[in-house]
Amino acid sequence: MIKNWFKNIGPGPLVAAAFIGPGTVTMCTLAGVKFGYALLWAMALSIIATIVLQEMASRLGVITQKGLAQTIRAEIKSPVIKGLAVFLILSAIVIGNTAYEAGNISGGVLGLEAIFGENTMQTGWFSFKLFSVLIGVLAFILLYIGNYKVIERVLVALVILMSLAFFITAILTKPNLFDVLQGVFMPTYPPNSIFTIIGLIGTTVVPYNLFLHASLVKEKWHDKSDLKYARKDTIVAVILGGLVSMSVIVSSAAIQTQDISSAVDLAKGLEPLFGTYSKYFLAIGLFAAGITSAITAPLAAAFVACGCLGWTSNMKSMRFRSIWMFILIFGIVSSSLGIKSIEIIKFAQVANGILLPVIAAFLIWVMNRTSVLGEYKNSLIQNVVAILILAITVFLGLKSILKVFEVF
Repeated sequence: MIKNWFKNIGPGPLVAAAFIGPGTVTMCTLAGVKFGYALLWAMALSIIATIVLQEMASRLGVITQKGLAQTIRAEIKSPVIKGLAVFLILSAIVIGNTAYEAGNISGGVLGLEAIFGENTMQTGWFSFKLFSVLIGVLAFILLYIGNYKVIERVLVALVILMSLAFFITAILTKPNLFDVLQGVFMPTYPPNSIFTIIGLIGTTVVPYNLFLHASLVKEKWHDKSDLKYARKDTIVAVILGGLVSMSVIVSSAAIQTQDISSAVDLAKGLEPLFGTYSKYFLAIGLFAAGITSAITAPLAAAFVACGCLGWTSNMKSMRFRSIWMFILIFGIVSSSLGIKSIEIIKFAQVANGILLPVIAAFLIWVMNRTSVLGEYKNSLIQNVVAILILAITVFLGLKSILKVFEVF
């Protein structure tokens, strides 16, 4: 039974690996430090929303054998609207992932530095971090191989490593299970918690995962009868990813001080309370979170760009490789030299803030088209839940844009 389950593992763990990046770990750390277990319900809500949207993306990929970007090109008939959609998607996903890639690599570096200490090399006028180059080279080799099965197996192994690391860290803090369950099932709104709640949802329900998932399922499954495997894969992986995020919140809730701003601070704060091992487990988890996102972000951008521009999505094609190479190399250089591309990141946040509700709305629309999905289109219940989630994504999008312009 276990062997059969592993055989049918698909892109689900890759999607989980993509949304549990350093940003998610940091957001969950801050949520736990500031509000204890009180915001666990927000992560539970995020899990439900992510399962609904990712299930639709995977169903679209299995049934149509097309990526989401390809479907957008095919289904939007107006040249003007199609052009705007392609521009927005390329801006948010390709430019956005380029900006965030340095953060993904830096997150993995922080995990290694928490164990081995800082490792910087001075060359002439500038210094660079060796760990950034190491993580970048590992990601480069894996992506250049261009074999879906190899990438899947490596990322599944890293997700398992990350999950165990964060679960063990949470167990070491000996949480009160009643308080944890209360935090999950009884929503509360502590003072000044609204932005943290939005942040927890926003780091889990991410637009580029919808494109990544729809593209990857057709690499794994090719028949409508495989839909049941795709659905199970999605549900199990997203729940596992959500539990990992919850484990970070639980772990950070054990810290009594408010002087914590990142997962590295959390690792250092846990050490005197729960022993050296707690620091190591958390550092391993942060490293795995960083390197998995450093692999999936360029991969997603390459699928999106090829789909939008009508290029082949063959992972070994030169165009496909050139896109992820640019993003990865930019991330390695920015991370190793400590460059912060603030303006690019701000632009990406605005584009993502607009893109999430737009893509969610388009996904709901296309999932109701009989001409695209036939009998596999959305049911009434799926539509009701999806529209509720769409309302959340609109709120998240507005918040993201207004935050960039410092309206509130």
